[in-house]
Amino acid sequence: MRADADRSNQHETGATMDLMEYQAKQLFARHGVPVTLGVVAETPEQAQAAAEQLGGRVVVKAQVKAGGRGKAGGVKLAETPQEARDRAQDILGMSIKGLTVRRVLIAPVADIAAEYYFSFLVDRSNRTYLSIASVAGGVEIEEVARTNPDAVAQVSIDPVTGVDDAKAREIVATAEFPDDLADDAVDMLRKLWTVFIGEDATLVEVNPLVRLGGGSLEALDGKVTLDANASFRHADHADFEDTAAADPLEARAKAKDLNYVKLDGEVGIIGNGAGLVMSTLDVVAYEGQELAGEHGSGVKPANFLDIGGGASAQTMADGLEIVLGDTDVKSVLVNVFGGITACDAVADGIVSAFRLLADRGEPVTKPLVVRLDGHNAEEGRRILEEADLPGVEHVDTMDGAARRAAELAAAR
Repeated sequence: MRADADRSNQHETGATMDLMEYQAKQLFARHGVPVTLGVVAETPEQAQAAAEQLGGRVVVKAQVKAGGRGKAGGVKLAETPQEARDRAQDILGMSIKGLTVRRVLIAPVADIAAEYYFSFLVDRSNRTYLSIASVAGGVEIEEVARTNPDAVAQVSIDPVTGVDDAKAREIVATAEFPDDLADDAVDMLRKLWTVFIGEDATLVEVNPLVRLGGGSLEALDGKVTLDANASFRHADHADFEDTAAADPLEARAKAKDLNYVKLDGEVGIIGNGAGLVMSTLDVVAYEGQELAGEHGSGVKPANFLDIGGGASAQTMADGLEIVLGDTDVKSVLVNVFGGITACDAVADGIVSAFRLLADRGEPVTKPLVVRLDGHNAEEGRRILEEADLPGVEHVDTMDGAARRAAELAAAR
């Protein structure tokens, strides 16, 4: 049930950072949340040594930024250090939802008496925060939410007052936690709230939140999404970035201060302003689906790239270079409404990018559809016409430009 209430209300725009389980637990521990950190291993030999350190009987857990690891075979019980080595050998290098496992967490086996679910997240639809809790936690929480929604409690949280003792007790009571566990559950929720607010998170999720055989509560697993827009307040958050697993195009874009997210389509998208870019994604997706009957299969957006409201010609050139570097891209749509970013600067950037790539022996061979409107649009169109760049077309409307870009991608 990974932040569905949050994800359904936004496109992924690179403004958040998901943490792996071991990183989330490190963050929990800083705020006093009861956790067992375990040991991170990147080789089977390290996994064996970690199991020996932890007493032999352990769980080997794949560390990727995705749910469903257990169902994918990424979580295995090991009775001995040698078996931990073998299980790590099996898990390291496997793919889970398209993500390669490069490290595993070795954790001691917990004495679990009961499993619960808990999360705090941003409720964008209602412009507030939301708590989701259930005493029917565990790996099947999504199925519980689908088949028995009454077993999943949702409590809104006022951003001004937050989670005080009274609100925590309301959440615990609404979720129907056992009476003898209520005080511990309230304490756990208060500490998780400090993680959520103190670390500028958009999601803090514990699944499962377990009751151990001795009666205490522990966050056995954790998922945290951090607001990257607040990173200036948290210099230590940079330590959580997994540069080895980062998409190389996204890494290159980040180095150029571009807001870029790789998607799984064929039409490269460049625009100025997140709202315009998201609208462009929607229109391209629609036009691509409409073409499915004509060309056999639909085409989709290949990326989100917002060059910003005050982009220069160099920014435009950098953005076009990144998008064209995606081998999946078959056509590119540049959709710009001139305001702070003037359309003539965008046109200069396109010309500069073509020249730069040609000088490097990488001439642009993919068609480019350009829609310019607003400040200095006429001058921008004149610049492109005089440059006479191969494969560049100008279309006046966003719908028309999206359809033409989709047509070009579908025909290649």
